[in-house]
Parts: sequence; C-alpha cells; structure tokens
Amino acid sequence: QVQLVESGGGLVQPGGSLRLSCAASGRIFSINTMTWYRQAPGKERDLVARIIVRDSGDRTDYADSVKGRFTISRDNAKNTMYLQMNSLKPEDTAVYYCNVKNAVMNYWGKGTLVTVSS
Repeated sequence: QVQLVESGGGLVQPGGSLRLSCAASGRIFSINTMTWYRQAPGKERDLVARIIVRDSGDRTDYADSVKGRFTISRDNAKNTMYLQMNSLKPEDTAVYYCNVKNAVMNYWGKGTLVTVSS
C-alpha cells in the first residue's frame, strides 16, 4: 500500500518561511484531492490548503487564515506535493498532515511538527 511521508517541519521564527513536502511511496491513480491539514495542541484538525484535481485543470483552496501566505503545489513526476509557508505566525504552530484521496482510498501521512516561536 502507498504511504505518505511528510518532511520539512521544524522551528522557525515569526515572519520566517518553511516548505513542507509530502512524498508518496508509489503512484496514486485517479486522485480527487490532495490536502494539507494541521492540528494545534488541544484543537481539531483543520484544512489548510487543498488541490482539487480536475481534467480541466487543478483548483486550489485555502483556509482564510493562510491565504496570501501559503501556497500548495504538486510535482507529479516526483509523486510529491508541497506547502510553501511564508510570513509564519505563532498561531501557525501545529502538526501538519498531508492527505490524498481517490475514489477508493484515503491516504494520510503521520505528520510533521511546525513550531513558530522566537
């Protein structure tokens, strides 16, 4: 079974940047959505950014709290998706998870911790 592995988390100062990666161990066919979620301590897991895969072209959605600061993207050749995070704030501190869905399967990574602190 295909596994997703996140990387790129760490400690960064407010205003800094990080790029998260989510690598799949194999190809996932007929993808419907590719999503980054995050979960802060004591809070629910929330959607951060999403790619909706369509034949007419991908569409991206973002949580209001990250619009203009985060960018989701994917590299099909590398079976990898990314989350570029700029102008990071302390409230962005969370474990970030990637998720890929098709009609049959719902894949999750184990998460990578992002800590924004001075």
